Amino acid sequence: MASFLDPAILFFIFGAFAGAVKSNLEIPQPIARFLSLYLLMALGLKGGFALHKSGFTAEIALSLGLAVFLAILIPIVGYQILRTKLNAFDAAAIAATYGSVSAVTFITATQYLDQFNISYGGHMAAAMALMESPAIILAILLANKARTAHASQNQTQTQATGISKILHESFTDGAQLLLLGSMVVGLVSGDDGQKLMAPFSIDLFKGMLAFFLLDMGLMAARNIQGLQGKPPITLLYAIASPLSHALIALALCKLIGLPLGNTILLMVLASSASYIAVPAVLRHALPEVNPAIYMGMSLGITFPFNIILGIPLYAMIAKLVI
Repeated sequence: MASFLDPAILFFIFGAFAGAVKSNLEIPQPIARFLSLYLLMALGLKGGFALHKSGFTAEIALSLGLAVFLAILIPIVGYQILRTKLNAFDAAAIAATYGSVSAVTFITATQYLDQFNISYGGHMAAAMALMESPAIILAILLANKARTAHASQNQTQTQATGISKILHESFTDGAQLLLLGSMVVGLVSGDDGQKLMAPFSIDLFKGMLAFFLLDMGLMAARNIQGLQGKPPITLLYAIASPLSHALIALALCKLIGLPLGNTILLMVLASSASYIAVPAVLRHALPEVNPAIYMGMSLGITFPFNIILGIPLYAMIAKLVI
C-alpha cells in the first residue's frame, strides 16, 4: 500500500486521469526532455559512486551477462509467439519493443527499493544500458529476412536496412551515452564527487521524477487509444508478457544466485518495454509497421501496469523466492 501513496506514483495516476478526461494540461517537450536527461544523469552518477565503493566483482559480471542474455532471449521468444497471429513486420516491431527496456520504469524501481531499504548494485544501471540495443538489432535482421522472402515470392528487389547504421545510432544515442558517461564520472570522482553533486543529483531527484511521471501519465492515457481496432493478441501480449518475462528473469537470477535487489531490478528490466529508443529507430527501420501498435502497447498498457502494480508485485514474488 505504501508504494501507491508514493507522490511520484500519485502524480503518474493524476497525469493518466488528466489525459483520460482530455485535459489541456501539457508539459512542454523541451522540459520533458530535460527531465529525462536529468534522471539518466542522476542514475548514472549514483551507479558510478556505488561502483567506486564496491569495485568490479564476479557477481557484477554475472548480472551484466544475464542482462544481455535476457535482452536476446526475450525478443526471439516474443517474435515466435507473435508471429502466429501477426505478420512478420508487426511481430518484429513488437518483439523489439518488449525486448528492450524502459529507463523510467527502472528509475522508478530503484526509488521503490530505496524506499524499502532494499540494497542493489550500482552496476545495474549499466545492465539497463546493455539491454537497450540487442532487441533492435534482432528486429532489423528479422525484418530484412521478411523483406527478402517477400521480394523472392514476388520476384522484385528490396532494400534491406543497414545494420551498421542501426548499430551506430544505438550505441551513440545521446541518452545512453549520458547514462554511461555519468557512471564513469561517478566512478572516477568517488566519495568527493558524491558530496559535491548530492544537492543536484540526490536531493532534487524525487521531485524531478514526480514531475516526469506526471508527463508520462498524460502520454499513457493518450497513447492507449492507438490500440483501438488492433488484433486481440496485442492487448493480451501487453499484459501477459511483462509477467512472463519477469518470471523468466526471476528463475535465472535464482539459478545463478543473485541477491534480492539485483533480482528485482532484472525482473523489472525484463518486464519493461521501450517507448523512446526503440520506436525512434523503428519509425524508419520498419516503415511497414504503424507506430500506434507498439506505442499503444508499451506506453498505453505495459508502462502504467509496471509503474502502478508491476514493481511491487515483482518485489513481493522475489522476496518469496530469493
